[in-house]
Amino acid sequence: MAEFVHVTEARSARRIESSGIAARSRGPGGGRGVYCMPVLPSFTLTYQWVRELRRWHPGVLVAVHLRLPDDEPVTFGHYGAPAREATAAQAVAVVRGLDDPRGYEVFVPRAIVTAEVRRIRDVPQGVGWRYLPAAHGRRPCPCPACLPRGAYKVAKLRRRFPHDAPPRPKSELMTRLRTAATADEIIDVLGELGRGRRGGAEELAYLADHPDPHVRDTLESVLRAYRGREARRLRERLRRGDSPASDPDGR
Repeated sequence: MAEFVHVTEARSARRIESSGIAARSRGPGGGRGVYCMPVLPSFTLTYQWVRELRRWHPGVLVAVHLRLPDDEPVTFGHYGAPAREATAAQAVAVVRGLDDPRGYEVFVPRAIVTAEVRRIRDVPQGVGWRYLPAAHGRRPCPCPACLPRGAYKVAKLRRRFPHDAPPRPKSELMTRLRTAATADEIIDVLGELGRGRRGGAEELAYLADHPDPHVRDTLESVLRAYRGREARRLRERLRRGDSPASDPDGR
């Protein structure tokens, strides 16, 4: 018999003892089943998924020990690679033989019945890795996929490791704008200017006569971040497509 560990919420322990583990997780092929990890000689590697799963499951987690027939069909592999089909005994043998089994998982494509549950035990809530197996000592990725809103200490991590580079000061952007040689360079600078409110729009008025329509369209969009009469006047002029000679203020 092959032995595995399934990590789940402590509040589900009583239900699992009476009715087993429901096939609620979606596997590599799209079917429903149960994820688990082979029991390994290393305590840390056996329960390696606890810390990572705590990011997605509130409350205390527990470990459910399972015993499955050796010939039970399963899929297994690293979570970031295609899964392989094997029997339960083969999956245990391969994972046990790996130099680094961190990130590996086994998927049983069915529910686990009560008779296959051996015991439910408490585990330390900080055991294992978080974000990815080799994340310790590496800068965390602050993108919304890796750090979802509302997760533990996400706001602190985003302040320390911002997802977007800090905006450049207006003086630097205006210098780049004056020295821009192509329409694409002008559009790039205008895009950065449009990230926030930048004061008066008088410095951009000369671009309303630029021969490239893409520059004028970008300018019209960027001016929405500007306040004041001049910004409104320039936007209206760009929407009408007026030439300098037809501008009612003669500017």
